[in-house]
Parts: sequence; C-alpha cells; structure tokens
Amino acid sequence: MIDLHTHSTASDGSCTPERLIELALAGGLTALALTDHDTLDGVKEARSRSDGSGLLFFAGVEIEIDRDAAGEFHLLGLGLSDQRRDLADALDALQQARHQRNLRMVEKLTRDGIPVSMEELNEIAGGKVVSRAHFARLFVRKKVVSSIDAAFTRLIGKGQAYYEPRACLALEEATRLIHGAGGIAVVAHPVSLGLKGPALRQFLSSCKDQGVDGLEAWHPNHALSECRRFQRMAAGLGLLVTGGSDFHGEHMPKRKLGFTAAGRAIPDELLTLLPLQRGAG
Repeated sequence: MIDLHTHSTASDGSCTPERLIELALAGGLTALALTDHDTLDGVKEARSRSDGSGLLFFAGVEIEIDRDAAGEFHLLGLGLSDQRRDLADALDALQQARHQRNLRMVEKLTRDGIPVSMEELNEIAGGKVVSRAHFARLFVRKKVVSSIDAAFTRLIGKGQAYYEPRACLALEEATRLIHGAGGIAVVAHPVSLGLKGPALRQFLSSCKDQGVDGLEAWHPNHALSECRRFQRMAAGLGLLVTGGSDFHGEHMPKRKLGFTAAGRAIPDELLTLLPLQRGAG
C-alpha cells in the first residue's frame, strides 16, 4: 500500500512530517510522498525519520496553477531530487503572493464584521504557509460557520464573497521547474478542474503538450466510477496514473493514509509504473 499525496504541518496538515512517517509505518505503507502546498519545508524532517525504516519516501510538492476558469488546477511534483534551487525560489515567491492574498482576505473580512487576524491564522497554521484551509478552521472555531466545507461553499471558495485570487505559476513554468528538480508533474484531483467528458480530455491533452506526465486518477473526492474513467482517459492519452489520499490528519478525519476513493487501498502496483527517484528528497 502506498500514498502519493499527503500534507503535514509544513502546510495545512495536522501532523508533523515526522509523525506522518510514523503513521505510514504503523499503517503498513511501503511508500509515501509528502506534497505540501507551495513548500518543501517538511521534506528534510520526513526523509530523516524514514531513513532506515524500510519506507520509500519521495519528496514532493503541490502547486496551484494559473487558470482563468471556475475550477481550480493543482499540480503535484513527485520524486524531487536535491537539485531544486530554481523550484525552491519559485515556491518562495508563491508563498509571498499567498501572504499578500491572506492580508487582503483579512482586511475584507474584518471590514464586514468577521474578526480575523493574521496572528490567529499563524497560530492555527503553526508553519510558514497559511492557506484558505486555515481561514476555514478559524471560522469554525469562532462559530462563523459550522464546518470547513461550509466555509468554502459560503465564504472563501472560488467565486464566493471573500475569495481572493493570488499569483500562481503558469503550467509550462511549473512543469519545467518540476522536471528540472528531477520530478514528474501530475494533475491532482481532476474533478476540481470542473471539466467533464471531451472537454476534460482536450484539456488534459493540452496539459501533456505543456509537460504534464501523469494524472491523479485515484483520489478520495472522486467516485469510484470517476477514478476508473480517469484511469482509462490517462491510458488513452499516454499519461501516467497516480493515487493518493490527500491526507490532512485530523483536519480531514475521513481521509486515511494509504486509502483513496471508496475506501480502497492504493496498491503498490501503481508505484512500479512511475519513474520516481527512489528515496529522493
């Protein structure tokens, strides 16, 4: 059992990188990729904890891609090597853009009588990256909304009153940086793109032309039938297939390490088809 999409306290997960590895070992996983949002900060700690454990660890990242459409486009970089200075510099710039976005959101919320401060958000985040997920958790804590899902659908999701865009990488730039760091570029949770049928196939074909290597066909936000359809679509386009839990720890308790759509374990066989750098990071 493997997991190629996970998050730690380096971005918006509840587990430290070390704790994430311990949970993977306790759960009997054979391989895990850490894919925090816009940061590689947790990689060193996760790799150190995995050394000598028998668990194959892969350094990764999740990057939001610039897209002028209703859906959201996230790209996974998997199997990154130590030669990633250009990528690290780009991620630093993305974090600065994220911080400016957060300040705009705080200002807008406060102006409309929803008291939110960067100090509170930083305390919830516990790391350098403050995401919309941290806003959502603060809203739940303050009883502004009843759930994280409600925070996104009513307040801070794309198209909602307190959503603020931020600077993102263009797809070709992101794939270039991921390849330059020795990794593969994978379209994450394709359902979030908001495309179906021929439109999705055409979009993914264009992504391949811009350097994308694979598709995360297996994700807990997908129905089982969608996963199978995505896997067939990837095969038809000559794209690699990956799977992940998108684990966030206690922040998304229904997601379990090593398990994806419909509670299915992510099989080791997926890993054998991927040109990932073993133990990279």
